[in-house]
Amino acid sequence: MNKFALDKKSARLIVLQRIELLQSFQKKLRKLFGRYIFSNFFLKFFVNTNLIGENYFDIMKKEYETIANEVNFSNKKYLSIGGGLGGLELIINMETKNNFFYFIEKNYVSKKVKYGWDDKNLEAYNNLQLVEKFLIKNGMDINKFKIYDFDTNNFPNEKFDFIISLYSLDYHYDFNIYLEYLKKISNDQTKIIFDTIRGDYFKNVFKNVKIIQSVDNTVHKSKRIICSEFI
Repeated sequence: MNKFALDKKSARLIVLQRIELLQSFQKKLRKLFGRYIFSNFFLKFFVNTNLIGENYFDIMKKEYETIANEVNFSNKKYLSIGGGLGGLELIINMETKNNFFYFIEKNYVSKKVKYGWDDKNLEAYNNLQLVEKFLIKNGMDINKFKIYDFDTNNFPNEKFDFIISLYSLDYHYDFNIYLEYLKKISNDQTKIIFDTIRGDYFKNVFKNVKIIQSVDNTVHKSKRIICSEFI
């Protein structure tokens, strides 16, 4: 398998979530007509599902490779926070065995999609029915995952081996929104993996903090870190 199977609606969501997948002419349309018209009109028609399926797969495979050498993924219970349609989790599912995945996601698309820091975590570009459809269509057993709507406050009450939130938690919104919940669902062995724009800050939150990737060629200049054991 070298690409994800997509329909147009799923492909549109992926492009909203991963703007690096925009083609050059789409970037020009977005700049010319603005975010609202581009997101709500042009993306409904100008979407190459095959190309997005290939490119999204490649990006998720590379994301997996940044953390695969750091941890053992098999026979684990995962919580994904703000993981989009779940491409990374699909790769983990393909590469390893006997895992269970929980997802916490928003269930709407903001009228005017904005990117950047959001103190209240109100921005969203997802559809939970499409997440389920996408996961099943690409090989994840329906009995191996559960999806939770962030805005219902009905979160999973489990102890997790891994909590993963790439380019979401503390990249677009404050880690402290989830702080007390994360303490509740983790133990000293739980690994929390996320991207942050303030890597040094978490040395005062966790006993163990390891930087596994630095990105300096974007506005955010983020660090990908693996943390464990709350202080």
